[in-house]
Amino acid sequence: MSGHGYDGGRLNLPFTGICTFGKRPYVADWTQIDADVAILGAPFDAGTQWRAGARFGPRAVRDASTLFSFGHAGAYDHEDDATYLGEDVRIVDMGDADIVHTDTLQSHANIRAGVEAALAGGALPVVIGGDHSINIPCIEAFEGHAPFHVLQIDAHLDFVDERHGVTRGHGNPMRRASEKPWVSGLTQLGIRNVSSTAKEGYDDARARGSDILSVRQVRALGPEATAARLPKGAPVYITIDIDAFCPSIAPGTGTPSHGGFLYYDVLEILQKVAQNHQVVGIDLVEVAPDYDPTGSTSILAAQVLMNLLGFVFHARAQQG
Repeated sequence: MSGHGYDGGRLNLPFTGICTFGKRPYVADWTQIDADVAILGAPFDAGTQWRAGARFGPRAVRDASTLFSFGHAGAYDHEDDATYLGEDVRIVDMGDADIVHTDTLQSHANIRAGVEAALAGGALPVVIGGDHSINIPCIEAFEGHAPFHVLQIDAHLDFVDERHGVTRGHGNPMRRASEKPWVSGLTQLGIRNVSSTAKEGYDDARARGSDILSVRQVRALGPEATAARLPKGAPVYITIDIDAFCPSIAPGTGTPSHGGFLYYDVLEILQKVAQNHQVVGIDLVEVAPDYDPTGSTSILAAQVLMNLLGFVFHARAQQG
């Protein structure tokens, strides 16, 4: 009998069973990853400067993702006339990196080991945070790999170099990424209003080649022109902070910022990027579910990830 899907004699409704991502198989032995996508939880929030709680993000996003567990048939989108994430796309869930409370360096090292295991298994690593500091070990895991461009979708620039000795908090990841020889540049979208990064950080980011656009600037350009600003043909790593979205649809986050993106603002950019670039890695961070009793923030996060994965592998299939 089939393990999941509707052809195996079981209805397997979304609210039943154990919450792996999309109800996909769980792989406990990270040396045995044989998949197109490997999901890793990174429930670390000790890099947070304001409201904690993103350590519960991976659990909540996995729970929400069961709503989108389509079985083997995939999900048909009538607008695109395409079926996404069918049985040809193999997704596994690695579980969570081992977090050692209060120990940032060891926790980050364990996250890096998980991403390295996904890459060694030939899978696209998709990491669910956790606060945005978890992006630091994710990027570090690509040491020795071909250079790539980073697309950040976020309310905050996260380009703080060092503050009181802190270099690996959730305000530092894009600055740390910019230092890596295998990161060829950054496009930072959604950055708005009063930022956690001072003017020197913006000057530093631009001096290092960052392309920084606010929500209003992205909307004025439109999704196609925004996506076209990424370097043509460059592989792309995508990091999505849920606070890029307006808190009216994503209140479950530690540092909400009004005036954010709505769903299709982001989705249409991601679709264009997936069509025109090789996506080498993804993380989605800063879901803190306890601030959203409706659960809509976690559902949004799961839906964005599912759709993005659908776009990435549809594009790969189209390109042969």
